[in-house]
Amino acid sequence: MLESLRLTSIVLGVLNLVVVVLGGILVASTYPGCDRHKILPIVAVSMLAAVKIGTMIKLGIAQEATAKTITDSPSEADDLDAVIRHDRRVKYKTWLGWSRFAMVVTMLQILGAFYLMFNVARYVSQDANVSSQCFVGLAASSSAWKRKVMLLFMITACCIAIMQCFAGSDILKWRFFYATQDDAWKAHYQEVFDYGIREALCCLGRVEYLTVLEDDEVYSVAKLLGDLVAYRASGTGHLELLTGLALLQKHGQSRKSHECFVEAPVEHVQVAAAFHKFAEAAYTGPLLDFGRNPFVFPCAWLYRQGILTPWNRNRRPALDGDNWWRGHAAAFLKFVNLPPEVLRRGRVCQKKCEAAYFVVVLHHLRSIVIAVRGTETPEDLIIDGLGRESPLSVMDLDGLINSSYIDPSVKQRVESSFPHYGHSGIVEAARDLYTQIEGFSGGECRSGGFLSSLLGTGCECEGYSIRIVGHSLGGAIAALLGIRLYQQFPNLHVYSYGPLPCVDSVVADACSDFVTSIIHNNEFSTRLSVGSILRLRAAAITALSENTKTDMALIFRLARQFLYASNSHRTKIEAKDTAKYSSGTSTEIKDQGQEFSLCHETDRRQNLVDIADDDFINPFAADLNQSDDPISQFMETASRSENGSSSGPVEMFLPGLLIHIVPQQQNLNNLLWNSWRVQENMRKYKAFLVNREYLKDIVVSPNMFFDHLPWRCNNAMKKVLEAENVAALDVSHIV
Repeated sequence: MLESLRLTSIVLGVLNLVVVVLGGILVASTYPGCDRHKILPIVAVSMLAAVKIGTMIKLGIAQEATAKTITDSPSEADDLDAVIRHDRRVKYKTWLGWSRFAMVVTMLQILGAFYLMFNVARYVSQDANVSSQCFVGLAASSSAWKRKVMLLFMITACCIAIMQCFAGSDILKWRFFYATQDDAWKAHYQEVFDYGIREALCCLGRVEYLTVLEDDEVYSVAKLLGDLVAYRASGTGHLELLTGLALLQKHGQSRKSHECFVEAPVEHVQVAAAFHKFAEAAYTGPLLDFGRNPFVFPCAWLYRQGILTPWNRNRRPALDGDNWWRGHAAAFLKFVNLPPEVLRRGRVCQKKCEAAYFVVVLHHLRSIVIAVRGTETPEDLIIDGLGRESPLSVMDLDGLINSSYIDPSVKQRVESSFPHYGHSGIVEAARDLYTQIEGFSGGECRSGGFLSSLLGTGCECEGYSIRIVGHSLGGAIAALLGIRLYQQFPNLHVYSYGPLPCVDSVVADACSDFVTSIIHNNEFSTRLSVGSILRLRAAAITALSENTKTDMALIFRLARQFLYASNSHRTKIEAKDTAKYSSGTSTEIKDQGQEFSLCHETDRRQNLVDIADDDFINPFAADLNQSDDPISQFMETASRSENGSSSGPVEMFLPGLLIHIVPQQQNLNNLLWNSWRVQENMRKYKAFLVNREYLKDIVVSPNMFFDHLPWRCNNAMKKVLEAENVAALDVSHIV
């Protein structure tokens, strides 16, 4: 059907047909008098245009079949049986295969256009008998119509090459099939992400993921990503959403006050800074060296891996999955500057939902350090992407429920508020890690798991303390591992640096006595959850609506995209009494705000739910009383979600005691002449104990990704100690 075709597809199809026709005319009119290789550029460009037309036809057929597998299947992905699921994957694989082939043909056409222009320039520049070269239309003796045909052929071939760089490979309009069906768009992007992730993993050497047909952890990640891109149902593009995020940064979303928070005890920062190097050393791959030494990182990594000292191989401990020369063990030990005998166990080779870790015994500290690595491999990224909530079992919370060292009121709160939830991927990784280091319970030496064999009565490390550390993903896994081990080993403390939100609020509060989370400025990872991403999308519409230069049609489309509902759900919203709900919502927000501190209430005004407050200036105020107004519907949906709608995702929080390290405002007038690195070295930091609600929303800022780098967190902690005139501790001096 013509209405399903993209306009650019029609134009490109016609232009390719013109190239085929013109090329055939030129070849037919000159071939008898010329050698074959003389007309090769014309033949090559014409054949590529013909191949492109055939590819467009096959791609359009595959795209239509792909779209129909979505529209004809059940609306909910969970209802799919194995046959429908397999058919959908096969159709998407076929469509994506033709898309890749179309991209290859496009590249060849671009090269063909350059080849044609090169030959034209070469023949024109020759002073010899041009007519002998038989390049049609350029010889002085050629007919005028041939020159015109040749000129039109060249112009059309070059236009095709330029247009296809911007047109994309799609032939049909996805919107023609999916319209405004939220479920259809979600399912579409689920399949796109699923195949894209598998292709990326295959390129990284994980070929087994490309051949898996059943639903695995990759499909779970793709399903989550597909749900987050469901705003396409309203006709909104990706660039429009990025515009809203850019406005958030422009409006200075990251400027928050810490005046009402208490400064963190310097002793906490001092010990956390001392153990940070173990968390950083766990990055034994090239990622750590690439960040520190972007130009010479291969040399730095090979040096840290001990490739230059192979004779020391037998002295290094053998870790699970290490290379032949035991380079990962060498890299870890070199970074922490400790002898090989302290490293007792570890794993660097991973499978799905497994974490890399290192176990170190420090006799001079009477301590065992378990360092869990953060995100470094594709398997780690999959764990990060499994962000849906997962129920926590009684065994997962053993240290909070069965430990005699937990306050009875805290224990009662945990037991009475079941079920509890955690980050799905992190929960699975923590369970696997527990099995690795303490798969059995037992108190006597060598009768239980690995930790029991070290810490049991009469064993080598009897009476030692345990310190579990990790950065980013490793910090979140370390927290859940510590929660499970605390009942068995009460002399335990967890230091998480830049962890992901991984548990619900009750569990996060309950483990504050033995879990400390260090957050550096605006780092994104500590605020990254399904709920925070949904609120970030909602904040984008607020920023756009406050911008008077923003197109009104764009605002209304963005508002509809955040309703998370199909057409039937929209009808239910429109049927409600908007005025009555708005007044009720305002009262609920005020009542709920009394439960939090003044500082937390101030920060909540920056979130989307506060668009119902009087402080919000809405440019569409005149239209809010219309029942079909998307902005008012959006306010209603967002407010209901903030007030604990059961249909939304369970909110994930940072575990334990939260220490937020932030830079202090300085007079930049004296620093304008300095470079960025000098300004960074002169910056001062302070550490505050903050409410976990304060850190649950993503802050859009230029440094949100750079703040997550482990050495920046370490530098910030040292700056805090310098400001307090407290010396940084070395591990060898900790008591």
